[in-house]
Amino acid sequence: MDVHEISMNCKRTEFVGTAVLDTIGLCIAGVDDTLLQTMDIGTRYHALGLFSSRTGAAGQLTAMDEAVKSTGTEILSIDFPRDTKGWGGHGNYMVIGGDSVSDVRDAIRIALELTNKYAGELYISEAGHLEFAYSASAGRVLEKAFQAKRGQAFGFMAGSPAAIGLVMADTALKAADVRIARYMTPSLGTSHSNEVILALSGSADAAKEAVLSARQIGLELLIAMGSYPEIPGTPYL
Repeated sequence: MDVHEISMNCKRTEFVGTAVLDTIGLCIAGVDDTLLQTMDIGTRYHALGLFSSRTGAAGQLTAMDEAVKSTGTEILSIDFPRDTKGWGGHGNYMVIGGDSVSDVRDAIRIALELTNKYAGELYISEAGHLEFAYSASAGRVLEKAFQAKRGQAFGFMAGSPAAIGLVMADTALKAADVRIARYMTPSLGTSHSNEVILALSGSADAAKEAVLSARQIGLELLIAMGSYPEIPGTPYL
């Protein structure tokens, strides 16, 4: 088979679309029963949505959180693969389920659209990687991934090399009255990626202030390593 004869305009029914950060969204209308049992995600749903990227995690998770909240779907599993495409930070792999294929496809489509927005808080340079996210009201996806308090504002920061991430976390906690939801390091909660991650919950103003304070010092430290970061979107905070 000549791979060059395969069109880049995919017509497969499983294909929903793509977004920045090598993100792809797919849908399986009726997953094989044996495979579903082996996946260990429960057997209630046979319509599955698949969402995966090679880098970035918080942006896609925040996007999926909004998508699940606005459709009749449920988050079933979240993985953080150590596939950074040569950068710091994780990729991500999420599986959602729904009673109808149309609901699942809608959720994946919404998540792809919002990923292009939330990628605006990803900063990638030759030296490292920073990622930030904010949601005014965390839902089930952010709760499952980061133990965020559902209904409260959510803030996220990841810094690579890991030392930058720890300074960002310290700065964020000193800047506002927020609660730690989850703390992750190369050997704690990550796939041994070179980063420190802090997820937090609190009021809308406090969570945003914490993230913005972390972003400021993180960018200063990353740029001090000798190169300016690229941003695969438009900053939204």
